[in-house]
Amino acid sequence: MMSGTLLSTRHLRVTRTARYYTLGGGGERVDEAWFALHGYRQAARRFARRFEVLDAPGRIVVVPEGLSRFYVDPSPGRHGPKHRVGASWMTREDRDNEIADYVAYLDALAREMAASSTPAARRRVVLGFSQGAHTASRWVVLGHRNVDELVLWGAGLATDLNRDALAVGLDGVRVTLVRGARDKFRDRREEEAQDAMLKELGVTFRVLVHPGEHEIAPEPLLAVAEAEVLEG
Repeated sequence: MMSGTLLSTRHLRVTRTARYYTLGGGGERVDEAWFALHGYRQAARRFARRFEVLDAPGRIVVVPEGLSRFYVDPSPGRHGPKHRVGASWMTREDRDNEIADYVAYLDALAREMAASSTPAARRRVVLGFSQGAHTASRWVVLGHRNVDELVLWGAGLATDLNRDALAVGLDGVRVTLVRGARDKFRDRREEEAQDAMLKELGVTFRVLVHPGEHEIAPEPLLAVAEAEVLEG
């Protein structure tokens, strides 16, 4: 670049085609609608298989995929059909616009699913795993959502959400924090700080600890679905 050349940052709003998967919901009525948000480097189709254990009459699980895909295998050279592809909800680059884009995307998806559910689901759950937990918390707090429960699995609330926004966005929402006893990514100090903040804000929440690692496992997932409390 020549010295003195003016570099300007500009933005252009475009239309994207987003992909999502659904499990269940084949009956005449949907009583429960779940939105399950994957973690960093995961693909929605593989992530969706974790929720097959929730298959039940009247329940649908919607699994959206992050808008940014990339090859996750560290192989040198060209990538081909044998290399795995994952997705991300955002990075630190242009973060405000990335957050606004995925909140708008998830809002649009929720509207589409609500329009196809007759009558409307009586239980609406948003579950986010790892990076998806931060995404889920931002969506519930910043979006035009109608949510009964927010499940944050393997991570907590996005730390850029301020207390005022959380107090309003989580009003009437039950929060479940799912933590693995052997999860190497756990930060006990951060967990304690967020638990204390939720108490101060008067948010209804519970903590479920399962014996596993940084993963979605069937038994704790069923416990969340069945509103059971695990001791750990």
